[in-house]
This record gives sequence, C-alpha cells and structure tokens, in this order.
Amino acid sequence: MDRTRLLAALSAAAIAISGLVATATSAGAADTELARNGGFEAGLEGWSCTAGSGAVVNAPVHGGSSALKATPAGSDNAKCGQTVTVKPNSDYTLSGWVQGSYVYLGASGTGTTDVSTWTASAPSWQRLTTTFRTGAATTSVTIYTHGWYGTPTYYADDLSLLGPGGDPVQIPAAPTGLTAGSPGSTSVPLSWSGSSGATSYHVYRGGAKVLTVSGTSATVTGLAPSTSYSFQVSAANAAGESPKSAALTATTTSGGGGSGGDLPAHALVGYLHASFANGSGYTRMADVPDSWDVINLAFGEPTSVTSGDIRFSLCPASECPNVESLADFKAAVKAKQAAGKKILISIGGANGQVQLSTTAARDTFVSSVSKIIDEYGLDGLDIDFEGHSLSLNTGDTDFRSPTSPVIVNLISAIKTLKAKYGSDFVLAMAPETFFVQLGYQYYGSGPWGGQDPRAGAYLPVIHALRDDLTLLHVQDYNSGSIMGLDNQYHSMGGADFHIAMTDMLLTGFPVAGDTTKVFPALRPEQVAIGLPASTQAGNGHTTPAEVNKALDCLTKKVSCGSYQTHGSWPSLRGLMTWSVNWDRFNQWEFSKNFDAYGWS
Repeated sequence: MDRTRLLAALSAAAIAISGLVATATSAGAADTELARNGGFEAGLEGWSCTAGSGAVVNAPVHGGSSALKATPAGSDNAKCGQTVTVKPNSDYTLSGWVQGSYVYLGASGTGTTDVSTWTASAPSWQRLTTTFRTGAATTSVTIYTHGWYGTPTYYADDLSLLGPGGDPVQIPAAPTGLTAGSPGSTSVPLSWSGSSGATSYHVYRGGAKVLTVSGTSATVTGLAPSTSYSFQVSAANAAGESPKSAALTATTTSGGGGSGGDLPAHALVGYLHASFANGSGYTRMADVPDSWDVINLAFGEPTSVTSGDIRFSLCPASECPNVESLADFKAAVKAKQAAGKKILISIGGANGQVQLSTTAARDTFVSSVSKIIDEYGLDGLDIDFEGHSLSLNTGDTDFRSPTSPVIVNLISAIKTLKAKYGSDFVLAMAPETFFVQLGYQYYGSGPWGGQDPRAGAYLPVIHALRDDLTLLHVQDYNSGSIMGLDNQYHSMGGADFHIAMTDMLLTGFPVAGDTTKVFPALRPEQVAIGLPASTQAGNGHTTPAEVNKALDCLTKKVSCGSYQTHGSWPSLRGLMTWSVNWDRFNQWEFSKNFDAYGWS
C-alpha cells in the first residue's frame, strides 16, 4: 500500500473510531443514575427498611461520609429498598458496595426475571453487581439490599441503578364517590371510585389513618355502637399521596353485638378448676369470692380431637374429696348469677384438643355445648383452644378470608351458638400470644424458614367474631419474648410485656408485615389482660407492682416505662387470671390487688 492510500485508510479508520466513540458516548448518555440517595448522605431518605432494622452511620463507609447499617433479627432479614421509575423493554445495571456476612443486592418487579446477587462473606468492602431487562409494561422496579435471618449486622454504600429513566410518576388525584354500605354495630363498609395511577388507598377515620388497601373498598372495624364517624380516603403511588377525599359521615347501629349482658366497667375474670384436680386444690363454686365477675369453668373437653363432642362433669370425689354435690354446684351457679356474676363453660385447655375439620363435627360441637349450657344454666362460652386445635393446614395467608375447614367451622359454630342464645350470650376467648400477637411477624405458611404456620391462627377467628366477642383475654404467659409495634422484643413477667401486647390489640397491627392486611383494633371494653395468679400457675408471673404499672400506662398513660403506647384506654375491661384456684393457693394476692387498684 502506498503512502497516499495508507493515509486515506488511517483517516477512514480514525473517522470510524471517532464514530464509534461518539456512538458509545451517546448510548451511555441515555443511562442515568436512578437510585436516590444511594450513598446515604441524606440519611435514609428514599429508603424503607423492614422492622426498623436500618440506620445511617459514619463508619465504616465506602464513599462519602455515610453508609447504611442494617441489623437482621431472628424473624427479619433487614431488607432496605426503594421503588424507582423505569422504562419498559430497557436494560439496567444494579451495583453497590457491601460489607458483612450473607449480604444480598437485588431488584424485584422487573416484569421479566427478578434478579439478585450476594456474598457469603465480605470482611471488607466488596462490590456486587447484576443486570436485568424490564418487561413490556414495567414502569417501576424495587431495588433492595438485605442480610439473612439472625446473622450479624451488614453495611451497604454507594448503591447505584444505571439505565434510562422512566416518565415521572404523577401523584394521583383524590378519590371521589366515597359511600358507606350498611353499617353494623362495630363496623362500616366503604367504597369509592378509583384514581388513575394509584397503587394503594389509605382510609382515614377522624383524620387518623386506619387502613391501607389495594382495591376500592374496605371495611373499618373496631367501632363503638350508636356512634357517628367521619371517613376519608386518599390515593397513593410511588410519587406520593393524594389529598384526602371529601369527608363522609356514617353512624354505627345500636346492635347488641358482643355486649354479653351487663358487666362491670372493670371486670375480674378467673378460671375455676371445676372438672379436675391439681396442686392448687379444689375450690367450690360457693366459695369463690365476690371479687370475680366472670368465672370460666375449666374445662369442657372433647371425647376425641375431631369428634366435636364436648362433655363436662364435676371433679370426681376420688380426686377432689371436698367437691360439692351436683345440686349444690348448680345452686351456687344460680346464686352467683343473682349477684350479677357470669358463669361460662370454657372449652379446651392444654389437654383439650378440638379440631372441627368437618361440618358434622361442627354440628356436634354446637349441640353438645348447648347441652352443657342448658343443663347448668350458664351465661356463655369461653374458647380456650391451644396447641394443634387451630392448625392452619391449608396455607391460609389472609385472616380476612380463611379457607381452612378447622377455622371456618369454628367460626360457624360460634355464630350459631350466639344466634341461638341472643345478645346476652357472653363470648370470651383466651388464646396464647403465639396465636395472636405473633401474627405481627408470621401468619399462615409463608417463607419464614420453618416457622410454625399456626402463628397468628386465632386472628381470623377473632376478626370474624369481633362484633360478637364480649371478652378477649390473651394469655400473656408461657410464651417467651414477643415483638411489639416498636419492633423490639418484650419479655414476660414485667409491665412492658403486658403494655406492648395489649397496645397491639387496641391499636391494630399489620399481619406478617403486610400493610395491606392490617388487623383492626378491638374495642377496649372487649380486652382484658391475661396473667398467671402465682409463680406456680405459669411462666411469666407478674408482681402486683408491675401489674399496676401496666394498668397505669394503658388506662392513664403514666408509668409507661420503655414502651410508649399509641393511646390510652380508660375503658379497658380488666384482668383475667389462671386461675381462681391458684389465687386462693397464693392467699388471694391477685384478686386483692385488682380490688385495690385505683380504676379511674
């Protein structure tokens, strides 16, 4: 090749290279940084971390002066994420620097294949990166980082999402057409017209947010009978929340609901060992002090786990030498009732497994319980199912619409009994915290690494029967530590535990972290705190001084200690204890303290 041709070739090559560089630069210019505050220099702005697990620290950092510190728990993987606007059918690169053990970086909602990458061990800063392509209709994705359950703290910094930016998301308009269906005594159904671009709706009662739902209808529960309420709804998406709709006023009916006849403003509930003997000794019905307003006869027990056939009889004389005659027992029941006391048959207990897995078992349950109530002239029913009685073996995940036959048949049976005996029928429940408050973290059979699917299993029963429920006295004992709404674990035996567990019932809580499934608050007059009467009665015995601190905090918002409640409830119904017999064994310490407490 001669010099002229060589120069021409070199010139052409230079032009081609220049064109390639220009093309590459042009393509790169279309990719923008979409992650907001990826270096955490503005704190956690733009990021949301599960269970309050995230914080911003100044060391260690990869770049700038701040980084994310996130601490997993045994039931939480410390996931921190943000939703980003993207374009359909486009390519993106996600990257970030992490430090720690078992740290993940990923993207969800891509519309194609969601991606993640991770490191098992990064003692110093390590870069993670992955790529994805959005689907044909994808306009937003969620990028996130998380650790693993129960592992040590991890750190993340300089998180980045590069790719073409999507069209700005507009805050939706306020919903219109808010209307109320037929109110009940403690609930009001609402519906409204949807707003374009909304991904969720917030329901407000009296200016306070009470529900978040994805559709255009919701039922607000936990209301008081014969009371007017003001409701509003707003629409929300990744860009923010709309103004609230015009207010709607609706009034609940008088109903009868779960009134269960007349109870004192503050009641003491106790279990009486009527059918068996243990170390506490037998106590005759006539010898139960007047302190006790509701006496639950322990226990009506099944002839088999699945039969639904419930039987009750007094403790045999061979086990309880001082047992009264059947006639004397029935006469004592009538005398207590004449003095304004309520006597219930309690079904279950630790040894009374009941599973109404068929409609035949349901019907047998109704007829056999009715026979006991009629024979002894009782005022109602206490459900004290424990253990495997409420197995959620069908994988239910929404407490508002259970499908498990065990749950559905129990609800149906109780509603039938309530309808049979009318508004004066007293309905009480005594679940363990495992079956109620633990639903804050777990419910159904979700991906929680072997967590028992019965956790929170009472929630659908309580929710379906909340208009019929007179008393809920959760057993705040024999449970171990439970996480409260402050995302901290609280241990049995102190005021904080009872405050945190009761605050959840009176405030409401998202189920298994899903804010679209909020378990609504119960009315305070439906709630009593369940405690053991003595150290022999159960793990988690609480001294009178700590019991009083809990009552002070919940009813007067004083002496609240480390846990701050979401309100105060002067009409909290009172206390329940296991048991009358153990209180007698302990020189009546529990009931005397209840009587002496300064209820406002």
